[in-house]
Amino acid sequence: MLTTLENTPLAMWVGESLWAYPSLLACHIVGLAIVVGLLTTRDLKLLGFFPGVAYQTFSDLMPVIVVAFSLNAVSGFLLFSSQASYLSTSLPFRAKLICIAVGLVCAISQQTRRKKSLTSGVETPASGHLTKATACISLLAWVGAIIAGRLIAYIF
Repeated sequence: MLTTLENTPLAMWVGESLWAYPSLLACHIVGLAIVVGLLTTRDLKLLGFFPGVAYQTFSDLMPVIVVAFSLNAVSGFLLFSSQASYLSTSLPFRAKLICIAVGLVCAISQQTRRKKSLTSGVETPASGHLTKATACISLLAWVGAIIAGRLIAYIF
C-alpha cells in the first residue's frame, strides 16, 4: 500500500520536482510556526505568564490555528507520500505523530473546557491543577514533535 502511494503521480512529483519538496517543506514550517507558536503562548498564559493578555485572545485565534494545522496536515501528507515506505518504519516519525496527537488532544481539551465554562456561566479557574498539567503536557508534546521531526533526517 505504501509503495503504491509512493508511485502515484502526485508523490512522484513531490519527490522528483525541483520545487515541490522544498515548497511543501516551507509551507510545513510556516504552519508549524503558527500552530506551535500560538499554542505555546496559550499554554504559557495558562501557566501564569502574560498576565496582561486575555485568554479570549487565544479563542479568537483558534480559526488561525485550525487553518495552519490544516496546512501542516496537507503539506505533511504530501511530504510523507514521497517517502512513505521509509517513514512508516522511522521511529522519530512515529514519535512525531504520537507527540502531535498528544498536543492536539491537549489543545482540544483546553478549548472544550474553556467553552464549557463560558456556556455554563461557571468560570473554570485558569490556575487549576488540570489546566496547568494539560498546558505542561502540551508544551512537552509540541517540543517533542519538533525534535522528533528534525531527527527523522538523522535517525532511522
